[in-house]
Amino acid sequence: MIAQENGSGRALVLVHGFGVDHRVVTPLDAAVDAAGWRRVYVDLPWVPPVAEGAPDSTQKIADALVAELRGHFGEEPFAILGNSFGGMLARHVAHEMRDQMLGLATLVGAFVPYTADRTLPERLILREDEEARRAAGVAAADYAEIAVVQSAASARAYAELIAPAARAADEDLMARIASDYALDREPEAEHPEPFDLPSLHVFGRQDQVTGFEDGLALRAHYTRGTFAVLDAGGHNVHLERPALVEALVTDWLARMDA
Repeated sequence: MIAQENGSGRALVLVHGFGVDHRVVTPLDAAVDAAGWRRVYVDLPWVPPVAEGAPDSTQKIADALVAELRGHFGEEPFAILGNSFGGMLARHVAHEMRDQMLGLATLVGAFVPYTADRTLPERLILREDEEARRAAGVAAADYAEIAVVQSAASARAYAELIAPAARAADEDLMARIASDYALDREPEAEHPEPFDLPSLHVFGRQDQVTGFEDGLALRAHYTRGTFAVLDAGGHNVHLERPALVEALVTDWLARMDA
């Protein structure tokens, strides 16, 4: 599962979302590096080459990730950040391994597994840009479907970091995971004692994929949590509002240094 490890210092594990690979969270690399943290990127089981007998449910993936991180880190403390589906996994890891956890962050995290059960805003495009869509190349239609504020920069990032991974992902394995998408029990229910380590939960105000209200409903559990709902941000809020997301991540890392 661990795809690559960059830099030195304390470790931050970054877990990507459903149907993509670790490249989707690499735009955060420079900010994390500048803060003096080591980046440990994970590739989830649908990323080629797919192993025989790869875990085919969210719970199996979560258990495998815990085992992988235990083997990799031993007793070394670390922090974890999860994007979208990776946010479910990061919350699971943070609660299961709380004794060696430094902090938890979710970036447009999935707090409710199934779309039909989520509280979602209406689809809204704040800025359309034909030139930006052209910059996305063959991924233009997919980019236009997800982008809230279309721009050449976010379109290029989508074409370079998201679209190739989505094309390469193992569709059969993803279909099996999608049919068993929920954890056996939500981490906050399994471990109800308040999570008192520095946490960060970033949402896009216009994110029609995972929304923001379901995550905000858990704010009492995260007693040292920063909850940020960013206007002009969709499900790729770190591409649409990069400076603000980087500032929030930098602040979270600094809170773990305090």
